[in-house]
Amino acid sequence: MIIVTGGAGFIGSCVVRTLNDAGIKDIVIVDNINSTDKWLNMRNKKYLKYVHKEQFLEELPSYGGVETIIHMGAQSATTERNFDYLWKNNFEYTKTLWNYCAKNKVSFIYASSAATYGDGAEGFDDKMNIDKLLPLNGYGYSKQLFDLWVKHQAKVFPRQYVGLKFFNVYGPNEYFKGNMASMLFHGYRQIMEEGEIRLFKSCNPEYEDGAQLRDFVYVKDVCEVIYWLINHPQINGLFNVGTGKAQSFKELAEATFHALNMEPNIVYIDMPESLKEKYQYYTKAEMDKLRDVGFRMKFMDLESGARDYVLNHLHKGFQIY
Repeated sequence: MIIVTGGAGFIGSCVVRTLNDAGIKDIVIVDNINSTDKWLNMRNKKYLKYVHKEQFLEELPSYGGVETIIHMGAQSATTERNFDYLWKNNFEYTKTLWNYCAKNKVSFIYASSAATYGDGAEGFDDKMNIDKLLPLNGYGYSKQLFDLWVKHQAKVFPRQYVGLKFFNVYGPNEYFKGNMASMLFHGYRQIMEEGEIRLFKSCNPEYEDGAQLRDFVYVKDVCEVIYWLINHPQINGLFNVGTGKAQSFKELAEATFHALNMEPNIVYIDMPESLKEKYQYYTKAEMDKLRDVGFRMKFMDLESGARDYVLNHLHKGFQIY
């Protein structure tokens, strides 16, 4: 049995699709769907049952035959201000799952985040000493706290333990993330509604408007990394998951227009005051560590990922993956 927390969410539901495509249906989905439409991400999946996240920890000790827990569930909003909630949901909950996996010799693959790197002053190398990283928001800090706990305080370890520092993930099934959905998703909607994409102006003289850089990684590639890790249980550690290439928001907007065979129409707007002090102008995953342990798959570039996402999902009525 494989348990996927956050299995009705963006990355988690795509992981379930990847498992289903590999013939795996012995899956338990854990999430907190409440009154959202995330249930749509489950509708075309094969799984044993759905469990609310608040009931899951109580039920977990009674489960038998658990081989792997893929922990994608978290409060992922970088704008979340309630740190007590982030502590409980992102740190303490993850510790509980870790300890269960260690006690029961279960593999544990969990979502860390590139937000742990903060402003990038120390670089984006997953081989570095994580003690000196300074995240810019509570979400990033909650993820950093768990990475640090594993390094300094964990006394027992799961059969396999892997933390994944996801960079800017985009792709199908992010439709219910609201403001936290990718710029490609929001850009597509802006094109359909107004014929333009709006990007933030730069407030940094080193970057022109639209030249802010991110490592944009397609969710289908992310799922291939996770599936590869499941099949290589000897691999342990903390790894970046990105393409290893920084591309601009202008390139992202152009790729979205190109997928629709349209001429780009980009409008630059002022950045909100609340973002100016915490805005990242550059991210790029160093990918040598994952490559060094044997992962060889080539990641999609932004043009290829945008084309697949737009034509096979967004332009087909937000088709679920």
